[in-house]
Amino acid sequence: MQNKTSKHLVAMTECSIMIALSTVLSIIKLVDMPYGGSVTIASMLPIVIAVFRHGTAWGIGTALVNSAVQLFIGLNTLSYFSTWQSIVAIILLDYIIAFSVFALAGVFKKVEKRQNYAILYGILLSSILRYACHVISGATVWAGLSIPTNAALLYSLSYNATYMVPETIILVAIGIYLTSAVDFTTRIPTRIKTQSMDKLEVYSTIISGLLLVLTIVVDVIIVAPYLQDPDSGEFVFTNLKNINAVLLTIVSIVGIASSLALFIVSRVRKSKLKAI
Repeated sequence: MQNKTSKHLVAMTECSIMIALSTVLSIIKLVDMPYGGSVTIASMLPIVIAVFRHGTAWGIGTALVNSAVQLFIGLNTLSYFSTWQSIVAIILLDYIIAFSVFALAGVFKKVEKRQNYAILYGILLSSILRYACHVISGATVWAGLSIPTNAALLYSLSYNATYMVPETIILVAIGIYLTSAVDFTTRIPTRIKTQSMDKLEVYSTIISGLLLVLTIVVDVIIVAPYLQDPDSGEFVFTNLKNINAVLLTIVSIVGIASSLALFIVSRVRKSKLKAI
């Protein structure tokens, strides 16, 4: 009985800490879109880890509390609507359901023994479901307000992809790296030790991942300002022709090439160590 109580106390403490960490990361926005949505530094990763470690039951509670916190942070969004039906729809689709779907992030734990792959699949599933929630909200509730009534679904698909795609890529990149370095299946998370890895391999892998994430962030920062009309404030695609294409191309090529080169270095180094 005492052991069970202690286990529940540990789970409650960890989940609370993860909610707090997720909240802090969600406030630090790399890109803040004009009509809702943002790109953060993997703000949902703490929730994913909490769900993976403690199961779906604890995950549902953790994700629900986190969704309520996100709703509180974004309360000003509700001021755009006057009917209670619209307000309820926004609360459910853009907050409660959209963030609670991350309770499913641990469903692959039992079918996929490799920790990093199990979490990768969980992140992708949850992110796709969250994206679907925002798309439905945009094509219905937001249609006629910030999204044109004509072709509302296509517009919503495009708008929500502008922040959900980079948000998911960053979440996946940091998630894979972290779960490749730390074992979250043990009672106390421990560092994964591998005899074949040396400093060159470790640093090459870390810097490669960071360069890729940095490249994505810089690309989003370059593109994001041109997605909003400076006069009307509306979300538009026509301004994309004014993007500094040369700068965008250089940043992308240099970032991806450098990241790929360092990744190859780490793989070659690993192969050489195995051959010894």
